[in-house]
Amino acid sequence: METIRTWYEQVFKKTPVMAILRGYSPEESLELTRRAWDLGIDCVEIPIQDDDGLRALHYVASAAAAEGRSVGAGTVINAVRLDSAVQAGASFTVAPGFDPDVAQASLAAGLPHVPGVATGTDIQACLKLGINVVKAFPASDLGAGWFTAMKGPFPEVSFVATGGMNAHNAAQYLSAGASVIAVGSALKDPEQLPLLAALSRH
Repeated sequence: METIRTWYEQVFKKTPVMAILRGYSPEESLELTRRAWDLGIDCVEIPIQDDDGLRALHYVASAAAAEGRSVGAGTVINAVRLDSAVQAGASFTVAPGFDPDVAQASLAAGLPHVPGVATGTDIQACLKLGINVVKAFPASDLGAGWFTAMKGPFPEVSFVATGGMNAHNAAQYLSAGASVIAVGSALKDPEQLPLLAALSRH
């Protein structure tokens, strides 16, 4: 748990935003990653559910390593993808759901793992493995009230709100109890990154 917490405090110390770069070429992914870094958004995730995503992760992780930065692998739902993430140089892994085998394997490989949750049962299962940073997905369907409700029994858990998040609803979810906002498709709007980077920690 200490490894996960240390990672969390490092990558979100400037701003509570994770950039999810899905569907971009390696070059576009690196360009967006550098833009995010320049704005103080240090946490970048590249989903690897296909070969294009894996190539982008390789490309960006290589550049990140040269600068002492870190980039994570998203949609890590099985052992094959975990192995690919390790080989690509990912520094953490993210999944849309919770699979204890994947979570344990990622942690054993030295990579903090952020599993997806949607219920109290999910959260308790994560805590049993020492995971206290989780991805609430899909956040917009769960609603802001879900975060307020879950922070009651699980005050020690940090929630990364993912799915339907953007610069316009971020503050609402942060105020409701989310610790971090993960933004994907909204990044295609050139105005989103500066607005997200301007968010203050709650």
